[in-house]
Amino acid sequence: MAKLYVSNKDESARMFKSDFLEMFTHVHWSVPIIIFLPVVIYCLVKTSTQQVVGLYEGISLFVLGLFVWTLTEYILHRFVFHYEPTSEFGKRLHFMTHGVHHDYPSDSKRLVMVPSVSIPLASLFLGLFYLIAGPYYVLPFFAGFIFGYICYDEIHYATHHAPLKGGIGLWLKHHHVLHHYRNPNRGYGVSTPLWDYVFGTMEEKEERRAAEATIPSRS
Repeated sequence: MAKLYVSNKDESARMFKSDFLEMFTHVHWSVPIIIFLPVVIYCLVKTSTQQVVGLYEGISLFVLGLFVWTLTEYILHRFVFHYEPTSEFGKRLHFMTHGVHHDYPSDSKRLVMVPSVSIPLASLFLGLFYLIAGPYYVLPFFAGFIFGYICYDEIHYATHHAPLKGGIGLWLKHHHVLHHYRNPNRGYGVSTPLWDYVFGTMEEKEERRAAEATIPSRS
């Protein structure tokens, strides 16, 4: 099997000559929590104080937002992050957004989305959801959506660097590292394999059993 990565060590590939620009390409795993958890809390508190959306409506919208995030995660990963442009500029952009992660999958500072991308994306989604749901119902829905994003980033980090020993955590780890080391055209879901099952991109059981023994360890 051809090696699907450049380095499995916790090391980085340089993206910019400028040290200042390069600094912004490295992100600690806690950054999404620090930036976006207050947004989730604000949306939920604002919903409760407005007293327009009832408790059960709010819970339902939160869960719906979380569910919509899982589909968004799958679509972005499969059709945006894994889209391979032909132009030199496109190839460079693809490497910076996702290709570098596949070349250096254990780079601990490039496992969560950089704020320069995550904040504009979150703003665009908020605007879209506002147009669809209006000023009141959008708040609990967006809270669930952003909470899903936080879970995605933290699960992604954990699958590469946390000592997951068993249960669903280890299962998700195997699911994701198979995407890296065995077949990048399968296993696009990170926080859940739901949409891999739905769209037929789940790895086969035989492929999974054969691959688990070949997954390289970080050294």
